[in-house]
Amino acid sequence: MDNLISLVNKIQRACTALGDHGEASALPTLWDSLPAIAVVGGQSSGKSSVLESVVGKDFLPRGSGIVTRRPLVLQLHKSDEGTREYAEFLHLPRKRFTDFAAVRKEIQDETDRETGRTKQISSVPIHLSIFSPNVVNLTLVDLPGLTKVAVEGQPESIVQDIENMVRSYIEKPNCIILAISPANQDLATSDAIKISREVDPTGERTLGVLTKIDLMDKGTDAVDILEGKSYRLKFPWVGVVNRSQADINKNVDMIAARRREREYFASTPEYRHFAHRMGSEHLAKMLSKHLETVIKSRIPGIQSLINKTIVELETELSRLGRPIAADAGGKLYSIMEICRIFDQNFREHLDGVRSGGDKVYNVFDNQLPAALKRLQFDRQLSMENIKKLITEADGYQPHLIAPEQGYRRLIESTLVTIRGPAEAAVDAVHSILKDLVHKAISETPELKQYPGLRVEVGNAAIESLDRMRDQSKKAALQLVDMECCYLTVEFFRKLPQDVEKGGNPTQSIFDRYHETYLRRIGRFLKTRKRFLE
Repeated sequence: MDNLISLVNKIQRACTALGDHGEASALPTLWDSLPAIAVVGGQSSGKSSVLESVVGKDFLPRGSGIVTRRPLVLQLHKSDEGTREYAEFLHLPRKRFTDFAAVRKEIQDETDRETGRTKQISSVPIHLSIFSPNVVNLTLVDLPGLTKVAVEGQPESIVQDIENMVRSYIEKPNCIILAISPANQDLATSDAIKISREVDPTGERTLGVLTKIDLMDKGTDAVDILEGKSYRLKFPWVGVVNRSQADINKNVDMIAARRREREYFASTPEYRHFAHRMGSEHLAKMLSKHLETVIKSRIPGIQSLINKTIVELETELSRLGRPIAADAGGKLYSIMEICRIFDQNFREHLDGVRSGGDKVYNVFDNQLPAALKRLQFDRQLSMENIKKLITEADGYQPHLIAPEQGYRRLIESTLVTIRGPAEAAVDAVHSILKDLVHKAISETPELKQYPGLRVEVGNAAIESLDRMRDQSKKAALQLVDMECCYLTVEFFRKLPQDVEKGGNPTQSIFDRYHETYLRRIGRFLKTRKRFLE
């Protein structure tokens, strides 16, 4: 069972290293699921002395006001007999402290690093592991002492801030509450009992510890409390006798203090009958055993949460993709490789491997011919327009043969209307290619890992398409203009002649442009129009 506590200790250390402190989260965290013993008490309740008695070392900061300003996760590891005692901090993994006065100083310094040299508090825990043959395997969380009044240098909200921090720990169902109350004060005014009763009204998660029994007024005792008559909990109360301030000042040894504690309960008539379950040594063994029992009952839930978290993290890592190189050359190679994959996906859309390329073909096979058919060629080739252009082409000097200049004007004014459908076809292809770019980007998983690169690739592709659209429009309109200008002699030879076979070739030029002649020109140009379609 000792291995279970050690395993939970490792998981707690991993949670802290990963920033999981079990608070300010709407979702259950691994820290929340781990059983822990939270030490709760008011200022001057003897909370620090209880912890030092359990450990058997003088290592916690002392002073007036709020001394504990960050949660201290204290992990005790029982080592083999004869081995040297030492301590380690999670934030100093390679440094061992054998001088516990240096441990006290490091706790103060690490607190100041997080909160500054003010009297502010922080919810970020300090992890301290102590290895000793004189301890039991146990994990305790020392929380800031509850207070009722803010002292100089503290904000007015400090009272509520501390209570909120303590409550965030003890209200979790996996937390065991170690409520420290002084025996020389009325139990009804105990800060620890008050707040633990609010979160654990049945007392199933609360372990009561009564301190300063030896400082009670003469003629009074704590028998009713220790026997559970004054305030009943599921588990028996434990009384402890800590070192006095005079003992601390004289550096009284912890081993001697424990011996005096045992002698006090054994020699005091009121407590003699349950002296076997009193004292800091019994408290440490009871807490260790109880923590083991709770951990054992929570193992299935912890294992399930860990497995679920692993699956979620693996899914997230898979979505993020493989890590990118740290050097500039490696980064450039990775970017080029991602762009190559995007380009391949885009080509597959055009080539028919993926859907979308057929829409480009549809523009030329259906959309452009349909647009040409909708052109108002009949308006250009109406009798009035033909007569007007042919007649005006003679100017002041009538032609002796077919008026080529009039034909050219008539044909060019008709062909120029093709410019609109040609431009529309280019715009349609441009729109389709833009859609294919967005599809290719969404189908490139590597771009999802780097949103910034995804935006840049998309912008570069769209800018390139816009540039090519302008160039394509210019080329398409040039082709239309070329068709307008390319009217050969052979074309005019095929124009209908007014003089039919056997007719009078010497007919007057003033009769040349009568209605029948103009209608035949119109029919011929309409035939040419259908040929263009």
